[in-house]
Amino acid sequence: MTPRVALRTPASCYGHAGSVTSVAFSPGGRQLASGSQDLTLRLWDTATGQCTLTLKDHTDRVTSVAFSPDGQQLASGTVQQLQLTAQLQLVAGHTEVVRSVAFSPDGRQLASGSGDSTLRLWDTATGQSTATLKGHTKPVTSVTYSPGGRQLASGSWDKTLRLWDAAMAGQCTVAQEGHMMRVTSVAFSPDGRQLASGSGDSTLRLWDTATGQCTATLKGHTSCVTSVAFSPDGRQLASGSMDETLRLWDTATGQCTATLRGHTKEVTSVAFSPDGRQLASGSGDSTLRLWSAATAGQCTATLEPHPA
Repeated sequence: MTPRVALRTPASCYGHAGSVTSVAFSPGGRQLASGSQDLTLRLWDTATGQCTLTLKDHTDRVTSVAFSPDGQQLASGTVQQLQLTAQLQLVAGHTEVVRSVAFSPDGRQLASGSGDSTLRLWDTATGQSTATLKGHTKPVTSVTYSPGGRQLASGSWDKTLRLWDAAMAGQCTVAQEGHMMRVTSVAFSPDGRQLASGSGDSTLRLWDTATGQCTATLKGHTSCVTSVAFSPDGRQLASGSMDETLRLWDTATGQCTATLRGHTKEVTSVAFSPDGRQLASGSGDSTLRLWSAATAGQCTATLEPHPA
């Protein structure tokens, strides 16, 4: 079956019944989206911690979620599907699982990374694929646009990061090695000058996007780093890991400033709220957690399955 990506315009709700694979804040920060192995995508009110919407259109596990810049659309990638929709328009494309999706800053493009080792660029107005980006030799695990939208970064099981020119039909401009194991997550700093990466080698790395050089290696996790995210002011970097913890890092010094514990299984996804005050995490324990980024990562809410 052809993997697809779903674009949804923002149906009571209990919590997820399977591993939470991806979390994303809405641009205004009032909503949190989560995708899960239970085949659903859920929306949560960040003020109350209540689930406000459950989308059950997917027929396989949801692997990635992303809000459009205007907050009017939500994209999700799955194992079985790749679909674009405000009108639920199905589009063929990748031949393997869609592992990551990301909107361009202007919302006109959607990028997807797949187990078929390629990235694809999509026109969000038509749902058509505009470019296929080839270069990685193993599954693409993470894709993200630079703040200005001119660059696209990707990470892969082939242990490399790549930078692509988003305007030049996805021409690869940098291919960088450094990690000893697969790259699981990539994120641009708010000013676009740095790229963070997480890896199966238990480290995070910071890269200079102008030169492609690694500027720092951050060590502390004891297992695979699954997700990385910059705070909106660029001063903090958050990471989630298979070691069941989140960590906060000072991007100027590379020092770990806090270790956040609470999840009982691997942390699969982390995301900062637009105002930088909250940090969201998803986990294999089927819960989402909200943490205060200002108070050494104090957990402020646990969003979990409703008891039967």
